[in-house]
Amino acid sequence: MKRITLLLLLLNSIIISAQIRGKVVDKNNETLPYVSIYLKNSLTGTTTNDSGLYELNLRKKGKHTIVFQFLGFKTLEKTVTITSFPFTLNVKLIPEEVLLNEVEVSSKENPANRIIRNVIANKEKNTNKSGKYTADFYSRGLFKIKDAPKKILGQEVGDLGGALDSTRSGIIYLSETISKITYQKKPKKFKEVIVASKVSGQDNGISFNQADEVNFNLYNNLITIGETDLFSPISDYAFSHYKFKLEGSFYDKNGKNIDKIKIIPKRENDNVFSGYIYVVEDDWAIYAADINATGSQINNPAIDVLHLKQDYNYDEKTQIWALILQTIDFKIGFLGFKMDGRFSASYTNYNFNPIYTKTSFGKEVLSFEKEATKKDSVYWNKLRPVPLTLEEKIDYIIKDSITTVHESKKYLDSVDTKSNRFKILSPILGYTYRNSYDKWRLNFGGLIGNTRFNTVQGFNTSLDINYSKRNNDYGNRWNAGIRLNYGFSEKKLRPTFSFSKSWNNFDKPLLTISGGIKVNQFDERNQIRNSANTVNSLFFKRNYAKFFEKTYARVAFSKEATNGIYFNSSLEYANRKPLLNSSDYSFFRKDRTYFTNNPIDRNSSLPAIEQHDVVTATVTTRINFANKYVSYPNARYNVRNKKYPTLYLSYKKTFGINDNNLSSDLVSLKATQRFRMGNFGDFRYNLKSGLFLNKKDISFVDYYHPLGNEIHLAPEDRINAFHILPYYRFSTNDRYAEMHLEHNFKGFLLSKVPLLNKLNFHTVIGAKTFFSGGTKPYTEYSIGLDNLGFGKWRFLRLDFVASHHDNTVHRGIAFSINIF
Repeated sequence: MKRITLLLLLLNSIIISAQIRGKVVDKNNETLPYVSIYLKNSLTGTTTNDSGLYELNLRKKGKHTIVFQFLGFKTLEKTVTITSFPFTLNVKLIPEEVLLNEVEVSSKENPANRIIRNVIANKEKNTNKSGKYTADFYSRGLFKIKDAPKKILGQEVGDLGGALDSTRSGIIYLSETISKITYQKKPKKFKEVIVASKVSGQDNGISFNQADEVNFNLYNNLITIGETDLFSPISDYAFSHYKFKLEGSFYDKNGKNIDKIKIIPKRENDNVFSGYIYVVEDDWAIYAADINATGSQINNPAIDVLHLKQDYNYDEKTQIWALILQTIDFKIGFLGFKMDGRFSASYTNYNFNPIYTKTSFGKEVLSFEKEATKKDSVYWNKLRPVPLTLEEKIDYIIKDSITTVHESKKYLDSVDTKSNRFKILSPILGYTYRNSYDKWRLNFGGLIGNTRFNTVQGFNTSLDINYSKRNNDYGNRWNAGIRLNYGFSEKKLRPTFSFSKSWNNFDKPLLTISGGIKVNQFDERNQIRNSANTVNSLFFKRNYAKFFEKTYARVAFSKEATNGIYFNSSLEYANRKPLLNSSDYSFFRKDRTYFTNNPIDRNSSLPAIEQHDVVTATVTTRINFANKYVSYPNARYNVRNKKYPTLYLSYKKTFGINDNNLSSDLVSLKATQRFRMGNFGDFRYNLKSGLFLNKKDISFVDYYHPLGNEIHLAPEDRINAFHILPYYRFSTNDRYAEMHLEHNFKGFLLSKVPLLNKLNFHTVIGAKTFFSGGTKPYTEYSIGLDNLGFGKWRFLRLDFVASHHDNTVHRGIAFSINIF
């Protein structure tokens, strides 16, 4: 009873803080969520919440005209005289009558096409009007789950920190952000300062409701959602992807004619929207948008549908149609989860004539004011522009009250006691012992996940034991571990150890010390994944991976030297020994004979190297030009400028301890970049070059090895490896150059072909080449189909490849699976 009384008192303290408050309903007394409410001749206002309730902060008493605007309903103006606060104003909105002009119906040209062409033609003029501004931004994020499964892939889901009720439903994420944004169109600059941030049930309060993340500007040609670019219905390429239909027109409160245009995708599974866009005649500006995209259109099978709604308001002083309200609703269904989400955002207090100085913008595009995550309920009740629903109020109160309990030693120990139980399958699947209060854990890697096969060791498995300790929430942590690898065929145990220490999440210094004895591929980047080599060996008797033994001690240090420049260095001593095959076992293809373990000549029983000792020093610098960054209270993250390539400069010095001929110097350079080319798809490249300063008869381990591939499964990183190049075929100790090009046309080509355009396949072409001193160039050309699948499940890609070298042509195929 005491808890209920306290809850009611808290709820009442929240409610009485309003200035003007009320409820908005339709003619059937159904509540209307996200109605725009503002003072007449102003861009300052608020919106209703999911329950149709609103609160409008107004300090001045007297006569005021309040405007209520909601898409599909007539705009209502209410003039009131306020003598005291709080002031209650409930209103009822009636549906808007959308009429279709007979002249428009009888026109030979589709009138909707004419309207959209005018909007496209006036985009530059309209966006220039709002070419710079400052504004206040408020956003709220809400995720609700229904009928959550008790287990996923055998793992207990639990109650998600108290978020789920007895029906396994509830709010799993609730957050709010208040910030100030600063924008300039030419040259494009943006800055956001978060004034207050709050997350239900978290004491740090760092939310992810940022203005730049939800900046879905329909005036741009492309709207980026996740990793996918969708074509705006008013993009320069709109008529290649959409059909339009004029549904009718109506007049707004300013007497302006508003056209309602239906957006119809030409191909359902293209990266497009469907729904409606509302256009202001003569101004040819957006009045509102009500559009949807499916999971297949976003290329995300977890999303059922995403709904984007925008409302604009007219500022008579500047004659600008400004965005004042945006809601993003989505439904997710994946692995038994059914979740509804919403991000709502309101923009107020626009200033379209700000005075900028040299310090107005910089490399920092997002920052938090001091104590932004520590604001109390009094602050939020005073400044929150959109009232909470009853469900949201209760969620805050309950979760914030149990946060202290959940952070107590008693509670954390009780949770750990349950999760730390050792189970019968723990030795096979793995086991973790946690001490959550003291922030450390001890992890044992399961044997099943560390069991592999290769012809050098036969079946081999590793026992991993790792201890990690987190000292604070700012990136100060350390980790220590050992690995015991045993090869059953060669009957040999190889131990290794590792230690790492990081100090902070800002310039990210990281020290790593490791050593021991291990089996290494000749190319330490792993020409073929060990799991893929296991499958190909056991099922097809093709042992593509080649190994040597390394006894080593290594120290490495990395750090961000300055924004956009990352420094990485290492120093290693190694004793390298050749290895020979010790197993001929396979599940199938007993008629075949395994290759030898010599990467230079697979049929030679001689080892590729002799035992030797070297010391290797490596320094690498990664450079991202014109980088910016975002600053959180506990971390800093870079924002790469995609207009420029990423450069990697590297120098590797190898010292032969007993044989100077093993010494070498390798200088290398790499440049990589991805272009988004609008209607024409995406283009990316990866260029590499290197030079051994003194060509010597060095160890084959120290050669440069272009990444090859001899299995039908495509390389993990297609832009960094060849499709059908035999492993180690062009390894070199001379100068070299390498080029990888790829263009994904998305739907640009096949969308023009009848019938095929219904499939929504994407055409991909590529070219790769490798040059090295003393050898003729090797070249690959490929053409493939991406986005293969059905419905929203499109995770396959298939490439047909032809290689050319020394007048010899080889052909092959490569496929890959990418769920997201």
